[in-house]
Amino acid sequence: MDPMFLPDVEGNPQPGAYRNLVHAMQQAGQEYPQIWHLFAFLPQATEHLARFTQEILRGPAPISPGLRELIAAYTSFQNHCPF
Repeated sequence: MDPMFLPDVEGNPQPGAYRNLVHAMQQAGQEYPQIWHLFAFLPQATEHLARFTQEILRGPAPISPGLRELIAAYTSFQNHCPF
């Protein structure tokens, strides 16, 4: 995976779930969403964004969570981003 444009963000994760996720994915040689670096860098500032994303993808809505995941995956694919 290419490095981010923000090396200070990528190189300074704070303790927490996203730092652990990034580390696990790196150890496994797997791609992961680079926004996880931002979530790991400022966990207190980004926790609301993580909750918002989960609510949008899995909360009550006129379309199923699976279809929303498919739309998000397709959009990420079109933007050349892992999902």
